[in-house]
Amino acid sequence: MGKKLVMAQKRGETRALCLGVAMVVCAVIAYYILGTTMLPLYQKSVWTQKSMCHLIETNIREQQELEGKKVPQYPCLWVNVSAVGRWAVLYHTEDTRDQNQQCSYIPGSLENYQEARADVEKVRATLHKKQIFYCFSTSRENETSVLYQRLYGPRTLLFFLVWPTFLLTGGLLIIAMVKINQCLSILAAQK
Repeated sequence: MGKKLVMAQKRGETRALCLGVAMVVCAVIAYYILGTTMLPLYQKSVWTQKSMCHLIETNIREQQELEGKKVPQYPCLWVNVSAVGRWAVLYHTEDTRDQNQQCSYIPGSLENYQEARADVEKVRATLHKKQIFYCFSTSRENETSVLYQRLYGPRTLLFFLVWPTFLLTGGLLIIAMVKINQCLSILAAQK
């Protein structure tokens, strides 16, 4: 009876150790992926100064190009604001600015014109309702654009680091508990 119990205990310990090691390995891989993809984007982001933006005007334009490619006509929102003591163009995110510098906001779905137009109208109404809101600017002197929302800010970076940290902590705790259990078993067997 005692030998069967010891064998079952060893199998359970082995499985728990494998689980702990697998969790630690997955966490290390996730940290590596985040370190090579998200961290450089966070470090390259120049939109670090949080400031107040005052809405000057909004305009809905019809666009036919996106990233240099012809697309069906879609509406886009053009927003002028006053930020950091100067006139600026408001862009939704860094990607919006890179996709089309003539648009402050590009709707998510470009296939259905009516849905895209409704989305742009909704964003425009929200901006008109707020009038004054936070935006992100850069410290460059000649920069005439600001961002409404940062894609690669500290909050995003922390959000992506939470799960690998849980995996690493959980895996290390499992390994530690198995090793403590083994030490206690050895001490109990010696007495």
